[in-house]
Amino acid sequence: MKTKLLMTLSALFCGIIGTLLLFLPIEIAEYLSVEPTISAILFLKILSAIYLGFGILNWTAKGTLIGGIYNKPIVLGNLLHFAVGAITLVKVISNAQTHREIFIFLTVFYVIFALLFAYVIKTNPT
Repeated sequence: MKTKLLMTLSALFCGIIGTLLLFLPIEIAEYLSVEPTISAILFLKILSAIYLGFGILNWTAKGTLIGGIYNKPIVLGNLLHFAVGAITLVKVISNAQTHREIFIFLTVFYVIFALLFAYVIKTNPT
């Protein structure tokens, strides 16, 4: 599998979400019907840092050999992030009363990325 495309797409995905959370935390909180308290905004900005961190990690690793034992910590981190995120989002969709379209959109991406990173960790790079 050509991991450069996977790493680039996951970097862009994380980078876009991280940037939105960094610059629009109040708007995102209000859209999701969350009271934009100092704690909520702080949480969203810290979440932004996590997404931006994964984004830059994946962007800088996109040209390296990835798969099997190569860059295993990067693949494991991404696999854990996307797998746990996918499981959590699937649970949320079944109970979500509002904004289901956002949760479904995110779930699709999370499931795809989780499956691809699971495949990468089980195969040797070509």
